[in-house]
Amino acid sequence: DQNGQKRLKVYLWADEAHTQKIHNQKVTVRYSYDMKNVVTLYNDVGSLQYKLWGENWECEVLKLTCNIHLPGDNGNSYYLNPEYYNLSDSISGNTIHAQTKEIPSGKFYELQVLMPLDDFSNATNAKHVNADGKEQIMQKQANYKGGVSFWGTVFNALSAIFFISPLSLIFIYLKYGREPKVDYEGIYERELPTDDPPSVVNALINNKNDIGTPNLKGFEATIMDLIDRKVIGLSVESGEHTKDMILELNRDKIDELSKSERSAFNLLATFSEVNTLNLSRLSSTLNNEYNGKLFVEKLDDWKEDVKNEYLNDGRISRYFNDKGNSFKSAFTALGIILAIIMVIISVFSSHPAAKTTLIASIFLGAVSFGITLLPEDIFGQWTKEGRLYYLKWNNFRKFLSDNSLIKEHPPESIVIWNKYLVYGTALGVADKVYESMKLNMPRVHDDDYYYGDLYTFHSYSGLMLLNSAFNNGISAANPSSDGGSFGDIGGGSGGGGGGAF
Repeated sequence: DQNGQKRLKVYLWADEAHTQKIHNQKVTVRYSYDMKNVVTLYNDVGSLQYKLWGENWECEVLKLTCNIHLPGDNGNSYYLNPEYYNLSDSISGNTIHAQTKEIPSGKFYELQVLMPLDDFSNATNAKHVNADGKEQIMQKQANYKGGVSFWGTVFNALSAIFFISPLSLIFIYLKYGREPKVDYEGIYERELPTDDPPSVVNALINNKNDIGTPNLKGFEATIMDLIDRKVIGLSVESGEHTKDMILELNRDKIDELSKSERSAFNLLATFSEVNTLNLSRLSSTLNNEYNGKLFVEKLDDWKEDVKNEYLNDGRISRYFNDKGNSFKSAFTALGIILAIIMVIISVFSSHPAAKTTLIASIFLGAVSFGITLLPEDIFGQWTKEGRLYYLKWNNFRKFLSDNSLIKEHPPESIVIWNKYLVYGTALGVADKVYESMKLNMPRVHDDDYYYGDLYTFHSYSGLMLLNSAFNNGISAANPSSDGGSFGDIGGGSGGGGGGAF
């Protein structure tokens, strides 16, 4: 006995001496027992509420066949819950026949029978309740059945919506994502298409996840532009085993800078000593939480300065219509939230329709997350002016990326090469420009070529040092963290439970 319950342990042997255990055989085990107080007699009806299979079993049952013999063969009515486990059921005379589908572990299957009081006389082993019970029991069954039906409808409807809803993304794309036609047939651009600073070109062309906001490449291009304009000097100091790249910040030229360029200049000055910054050691300087957060804070200030100075809402709207992305973002947020909620509900629900909803929820969540990885110009749309701007700068990027084209049309001056390097950095192709520079060095007749700061900067992996230091700073800034009740459904006695054999 344990808490008023009987616990049985069955051992299966192949011989009477109990020396050989049964292996890989079908075994029929019959239990025969009498139970008291299983039937409840109300003033108007007798009720049997009994779990044919209990929720305490640690294994599923593939099929359950039940035959319930009643004391009389007239006036009986029965309910099997949950009804979605029913494979077949019928009543013949005084016998109820029921067969189930698979019942998972941890789930119950229950019978409730209403029988005439005339079938019971001198029922000393029954529970007696001095109240009418029939109407309330039938109402509970109706409510339970209604709840099962309601949740089935909810699960099925949500499954259909979750599977179909991604089709709305096609409509969003067709209405807001298709690009306008422009009168431009250029294959590539050899000259800078506009006189915008590299941070602006980077924000509009190279940051497709947030069009109009410059990224780290844009900041690196701004630093290189300041080097090219002698606002930042460059030298290499040789040590015993290494060479350090030194940036010298020229404050005499700071008044010549725009607001965003001053922000970039001041960011480097924050981590310098007496206007001198050892670029080779900057990575270790930024590799702590305080300096990392300070760097990210000032980098964000620089981004805001670029946007306020060059890319306010008015100019962005001239180039790019973001309405489709707003709809996409709403779909993504709603889809992920609904998917998480319904996955949790489906996992803990025993309703068969919940399985389909679980699959549909995972599908919706995957689609919703997946579209967050798409560039903004998939669901957003360039205006005609913006489309022309994008195509020209993209063709300039193609030109910078294609060494054969540069070989056919090499720059005649180191000044142009330096511009290529600066804007190649903003467009994410600086390494290809540098390779083209090395291959085409003999064609450039400029004494400053071999000693120019930008060439030296690349020769000593300056861009890699910048990138490594800045990424270290970003990473360091974000370190990781009883008696007379009328019997609710599932409240019946019996059912049993335990481990499998």
